Amino acid sequence: MARDPRYDILFEPVDIGPLRARNRFYQVPHCSGMGYRHPRAEARMRGVKAEGGWAVISTQECSIHWSGDYEPSPDALLWDDRDIPALALMAEAVHEHGALAAIELTHNGPMAGNLYSRVPPLAPSHTPVDDPDPVQARAMTKTDIANLRAWHRKAALRARDAGFDIIYVYAGHDLSLPMQFISRRWNHRSDEYGGSLENRARLFRELIEDTREAVGERCAVAVRFAVDELLGPGGITADGEGREVVEMLAELPDLWDVNVSNWNNDSTTSRFEREGNQEKYTAFVKQVTSKPVVGVGRFTSPDTMVSQIKRGVLDFIGAARPSIADPFLPKKIEEGRPEDIRECIGCNVCVSGERRIVPMRCTQNPTVGEEWRRDWHPERIAPSSSQDKVLVIGAGPAGLECARALGERGYAVTLAEAGDELGGRVTRESRLPGLAEWARVRDYRVSQLARMPQVEVYRDSRLSVEHVLEFGFPRVVIATGAHWRRDGVGRTNRVPIPGSPAGNVYTPDDVMDGVPIAGPVVLFDDDHAYLGGVLAEELRSRGLDVTLVTPLAQVSVWTWATLEQFRIQSQLMNAGVGVATCRNLTAIDPNGVELACIYTGARSRIEAASVVLVTARLPDDELFLALESDAEKRADAGIRHLECIGDAHAPSLIAAAVYAGHRYARECDEPVTDEIPFRRELVAIND
Repeated sequence: MARDPRYDILFEPVDIGPLRARNRFYQVPHCSGMGYRHPRAEARMRGVKAEGGWAVISTQECSIHWSGDYEPSPDALLWDDRDIPALALMAEAVHEHGALAAIELTHNGPMAGNLYSRVPPLAPSHTPVDDPDPVQARAMTKTDIANLRAWHRKAALRARDAGFDIIYVYAGHDLSLPMQFISRRWNHRSDEYGGSLENRARLFRELIEDTREAVGERCAVAVRFAVDELLGPGGITADGEGREVVEMLAELPDLWDVNVSNWNNDSTTSRFEREGNQEKYTAFVKQVTSKPVVGVGRFTSPDTMVSQIKRGVLDFIGAARPSIADPFLPKKIEEGRPEDIRECIGCNVCVSGERRIVPMRCTQNPTVGEEWRRDWHPERIAPSSSQDKVLVIGAGPAGLECARALGERGYAVTLAEAGDELGGRVTRESRLPGLAEWARVRDYRVSQLARMPQVEVYRDSRLSVEHVLEFGFPRVVIATGAHWRRDGVGRTNRVPIPGSPAGNVYTPDDVMDGVPIAGPVVLFDDDHAYLGGVLAEELRSRGLDVTLVTPLAQVSVWTWATLEQFRIQSQLMNAGVGVATCRNLTAIDPNGVELACIYTGARSRIEAASVVLVTARLPDDELFLALESDAEKRADAGIRHLECIGDAHAPSLIAAAVYAGHRYARECDEPVTDEIPFRRELVAIND
């Protein structure tokens, strides 16, 4: 189809110093959990984005020197010439598809614990390192500053030799030394690098000038700068020193990449911020510089993108998470099919990969991180190798993705859903506070299925063993989901809690189903992900007195990995939800609960009319087990392949369910072996 002319402006070329970007789509620097440990996987992932139409593709942070060692994080390294070949793989993959390759050079100062190099970290002034390690960074001397400038220059030259087109000077978060020198919170110096803003910005200026002198003839020099730390007068602000720094250095770089600090503000989840939320901080930048400006805001709507350009907010549409959810977002707009975009839901599961030191994953895009390991492509999938018809039972995230991917391969698929709604847990959870955008997981797949004549979808179709055997499909996939336990068994209590289940005990399923619940309520969260906090917020919004009890020291601890934990706990406390940490639920009675301190065992009591247990789930696998137990009946019915996927197999995140559905569709006609099902990048042993 032809491109909508309203979006033509997004495909105009833009000059960046000596270079020209083919359009306005710019994948800003973002981590991947792969980096130097998985360079082939890193290169393939970035190359797929270039194939998908992004004009500029950036690395994640790239450490310039071992005195800024951020192990165990697997981000990029450029310590010496031996690191060039791994990074060159990415530059080559990006160039293969006509895009520009950018690299974000950084030294993390006191944010780098130097756990590997074991040298004292560097900082503008004497200060403890950011992590709770009992380590303190030392104040940099003039010699240290001169060395830093030399290291940065050498890294820029190596980056050029690796094939990169755009070289970053990084001050985009308080993770980097240039930003720490600018910040009065970090910089307490009294020499020419401290005191006035001009002095505190001196190192930033020098690094930009050094980089331009070293590589400026061939490469563009970009800066990433956080114009606001969202700390008010105690930090850098867009109407204060953030603006002054941009005005001071306005024409020095070839491109301004602007954002807010720190990471949990820059990559806020959809639960707390909407698309384009950074505009209120970054819109001034184009008013004070003639250089092109890129910014982010979890942009998924082409209309919003056009508005950003036409209103003079940005020159480039920057994206990290939307480029992960759909690497082909630009192509789909260019080809006149924006309805095919897999829109980012802002859940930050991608971030959780980096935070857990593993290759990233995505709820919407199950192929991310698997481009090289399994040779999965987000827009290409092998055609079917048989005429088998497939029955998929359950239209939750696993069943929907399984049916969609099988249909794309050309299989004839029947998707049977027991209820009258599609989406399973996605539909139910997306009705909870802040999670509305999660419905995109369902909506994308339902819209794709609606255009596949080879896929039939039946609602209100609860199937029994007899039904399945009568149908006689050669392939049957069970994706019937899971349900929350009512007995309290979970991570802390491995046996049922005394007093459960009882008439005053409820589960997350009850809350989401709208079952009437009387207050006051004790919600026991032994799951530690997002749902306990969301349900407490939901119950509080119904006017109930709620106390959230957790055995851990913080609410929703796992959401540290999605950059939400602080926001979740502060929001609950501000809403009047009581929080009892380090307490286990030991007994339930009609009038309340007994708690025990996890350290001392000291007992306490909370009076409550209702108890909501958020502990663990059980798979709804009865249909699968009944079919699996009778191979003879399956054979008589012509069922040659039976599989259980998603939460019905092993309850986990929505992202895991989508991945399971996709993997089955990809691999259902491949032979089963004991071989490792993916490629590994092994360390080469050299003398």
